[in-house]
Amino acid sequence: MDWFSQLTSGIGVYVALVVFTGGMAWRAWQWSRTPRSAVRLALYPKPKTAAGRFGKLLVDTFAAPQSFRIAPAIMVAAVLFHVAALAAFVGHLRLVHEFTPLVAVLGVEGMNTFAAWSGGAAGIIMLAAVLYWLGRRTFGAYKNLSVPEDYLLLALLLGIVLMGDHLRFVGGLHAATYQAWFASLMQFRPAFPAELASSTTRYALDWHMLFVDAFLIYFPFSKLTHAIGAFATNLVRSSE
Repeated sequence: MDWFSQLTSGIGVYVALVVFTGGMAWRAWQWSRTPRSAVRLALYPKPKTAAGRFGKLLVDTFAAPQSFRIAPAIMVAAVLFHVAALAAFVGHLRLVHEFTPLVAVLGVEGMNTFAAWSGGAAGIIMLAAVLYWLGRRTFGAYKNLSVPEDYLLLALLLGIVLMGDHLRFVGGLHAATYQAWFASLMQFRPAFPAELASSTTRYALDWHMLFVDAFLIYFPFSKLTHAIGAFATNLVRSSE
């Protein structure tokens, strides 16, 4: 690995994970020190049973019906992006260990085909959503409400998705190649296998990881922690 690969696909991964974990722990510590309100903040009407309140909490957090009524197009893009991102995350777990039950059912070639189609679809959906958000903030009514952080976050997401799509559609390397690189990370001896080291695809992986590293480092200090804040807010709204 050259110095750029070591920076982005080697030591940078460890730095990003340490900062992300420490930053989120610091955030949680800050939230734990927030004084409890003396006033009940639950909104009426709310379900009478604990199960009903928990169900409302899940619906408000993951479906956001109020936001759908206010801005349906934005919420459709958000839901599609998050579902695709979750699918992509699950697909990336293949780097840790092959999905043996699926391979047993589909076969090796069938698994590769399934991964190509599902991963490709997720990448296209995420790219479309990020471009939509970028266009909305650049040319739409939200332009005057946008701040530099909005564009920074979208730029990082765009870089991650574009380079990820490049690896999927152009890279042409088998998952086993990336598994070997990830295994070296897990062993704290980051190195590219020969097939990746000799391929120009390593540049796409390096840039993909550069954006991923930067995103993880910035995440705990960004407005994206709203994902956790939304859960806490809806918990208060639906509680007794």
